[in-house]
Amino acid sequence: MATRNRRPRRDLSTRARPLRAKPNLPLRRRLLVGLLSGAFVLLSGAVFYRQVIETDFLQNEGERRYLRIGEIAARRGMVTDRNGEPLAVSTPVETVWADPRKLAQNLDALPPLAIALGFAPDALREKIETNRERGFLYLKRRVSFDEARAVRLAIAEHNIDGVDFETEYRRFYPGAEVFGHVMGFTDIEDRGQEGVELAYDQHLKSEPGLRRLIRDGRQRIVQEVEQIRPPRQGKDLVLSLDRRLQFLAYRELLTAVKEHKAKGGTVVVLDVNTGEVLAMVNQPGYNPNADRDSGSDRRRNRALTDVMEPGSTLKPFVVAAALERGLITPTTRIATGPGTLKVGSNVVKDVHNYGTLDVTGVITKSSNVGSVKIAQKMDYASLWGLYDQLGFGHATGVGFPGESAGRLRHYSRWRPFEHATMAFGYSLSVTSLQLAQAYSVLAADGIKRPVTLIKRDPALALGTDEGTPDPVSKEIRILSADTARKVRAMMETVVSDQGTAKRAQIAGYRVGGKTGTAKKAGPGGYGGGRYQSVFAGFVPAGRPRLAMVVMIDEPGGSSYYGGLVAAPVFQKVMEGALRLFNVPPDDPVPSMLLAHREPKP
Repeated sequence: MATRNRRPRRDLSTRARPLRAKPNLPLRRRLLVGLLSGAFVLLSGAVFYRQVIETDFLQNEGERRYLRIGEIAARRGMVTDRNGEPLAVSTPVETVWADPRKLAQNLDALPPLAIALGFAPDALREKIETNRERGFLYLKRRVSFDEARAVRLAIAEHNIDGVDFETEYRRFYPGAEVFGHVMGFTDIEDRGQEGVELAYDQHLKSEPGLRRLIRDGRQRIVQEVEQIRPPRQGKDLVLSLDRRLQFLAYRELLTAVKEHKAKGGTVVVLDVNTGEVLAMVNQPGYNPNADRDSGSDRRRNRALTDVMEPGSTLKPFVVAAALERGLITPTTRIATGPGTLKVGSNVVKDVHNYGTLDVTGVITKSSNVGSVKIAQKMDYASLWGLYDQLGFGHATGVGFPGESAGRLRHYSRWRPFEHATMAFGYSLSVTSLQLAQAYSVLAADGIKRPVTLIKRDPALALGTDEGTPDPVSKEIRILSADTARKVRAMMETVVSDQGTAKRAQIAGYRVGGKTGTAKKAGPGGYGGGRYQSVFAGFVPAGRPRLAMVVMIDEPGGSSYYGGLVAAPVFQKVMEGALRLFNVPPDDPVPSMLLAHREPKP
C-alpha cells in the first residue's frame, strides 16, 4: 500500500519551460553609437560655428562687457602776447559722467548726487529716466574743484554705482575783459566761437587721442591695453599785442568813458614800422571767462566791426592828395571867410570865421571851408583814388571774423556836395583800425603796411596752411616821402597851443595828430546832439614809431570835441607806450612851449 500511494518524482530537468526572446544586442549598440555620434557631430558643428563662423561676433560681444575705447585729452594751443605772456590757456578739469542703466536701479541715491552737482533732484531724476537705456551720459562737464570733491564724497557716502570722472580741458583767459574783444572764446567742445579763437581755430585746435581700456563691472579702469591714436596738441599762437600797453589803454579808455558819460569807445595802437597791432581795446567790455552769454552788443570788437564817419581826421589826407599833385604848398593861402561856403544848394560851415589861412593853418584850425576849397582843386577821382589806396571801403585783411569794410562810394556816383563832405570826413565810413592804418601811412613816409594781430617775427613764422597769415608783408607806397613829411609837420601844429589838441602834448616828444568831432547820423539825420569824438596821431612826429586812434562814442557831458575828450586819452596812453618801448625823446624843448619856440632859420 505504501508503494501504491507514492507519487512519481518529476523530472525537473525535462520540465517544459517558456521560451524567452534573446535581446538584439547589435541593434541597440548601433542606436546608442548613432545617438552619440549625432551628438558629437552637433557639438562639433556648434563648436566650429562659434569658433570659426561666429568668432568676431562673440569676441565683440565679450569685449563689449569689459573693453572700452577711451579718449586721451589733448590741449588746445596757448595764445600769448608778443612777450610770451599768456592770454588764453587750457587747464585740465574733470567732467562727471554716468551709466544711466545703473543709476536707474538706485534712484534713491540721486538727490545727494544732484545736490553735489548743483542740480535740482527732480531734474536729475528726469534726465536719468529719459536716458535709462543708454550706457553713457554726461552729467556735468568741466566741474569746479569743489564740485568734483562734493561728487566724490556723495559717491562714497551713498555707495553710488555708475558715476565716474574723465579729464578735459577748460579755456581760461588771464586778461579777462581787457583782452575779451580780441580773444573771443570757445564752446564746451573747445571750438573757437569768436575773436582770435575763431579766426585761428584751425591752428589752435587739438585732436584727442584714442586708447583701448579694460574696465571692471563698476566701469573703473583696470588696464590700458593699447593706444590707438596719439593725441595731437594744438599749436601755440603769438599775438602782436603787448599786454602792458593793452592794460594801460583799457584803463584810460574806461576812465574817459565814465568821466564823459559816453556810450562807448575804442583805442587802437599800431607799430608804424611793422603794421602790428600793439593794443586794441573797446568799451563796453565783457569777460570771456564768465560773460559768454552776454549779448553780442557787448561782445563785438568795435574797433573792427563798428564804422564811423571820421570827420576832420581826414583833412590831412585831402592836403596830402593836393600836395602830391603839386596843386598847393604848405604856405598856399586859402580864403575861408566869412566861415561859410555854398556848394550847390548846401552850405559848408566853420566853427569860427578864420579869414585867410595858409594850408598849414587849415589843418591847425581844422577849417571845413579851407579843406573843401583844397578838395575842389582836384577832380573826384583824385580824392577817391587816395582814399581807396589807403584802404577805405576795404577790409584790412587782419583776419578777424566780422570785420567791416566800411563804405566808400565810387567817385562816378558822387555829387558836388558829396565831394565837399568827403573833404571833411562825411559821406564815407571807416573802422578805427582802418583809420589807424591810414595814419600809419603818413607816419611811415607814405608806405602802407598790412596790419596784423600776429607778431611779425621770422623765428615764429606761421605758414598759411596752418590757418595763419604769412608774417612777411608787402609794402605799398601810397604817398611820396616828401609829401608825408610835409603833412606831418603841419599836423604838429594841431598839438600846439594854437591848435585844437594841445591836450595831446607829451613832454619831450614831438606829436602830430588831428582831431575829429563827427555828428552821428540817425533815422532822422544828423540831429539829436550825438557825436563821436576822435583823435588820431603819431609819435615821435619827426620819425614816428607809434600811431594811435582814440574814438569816444556819444560823450554825454558838456564836452564833446575830439581835442577835449579823445586827445587826453591819446596823451596818457602814448606817454606810457613810449616808455614801455624805450622810444627816445626827440624834442629837447618841452612840448608845451612849442607855440613860443623861435622859428628855425
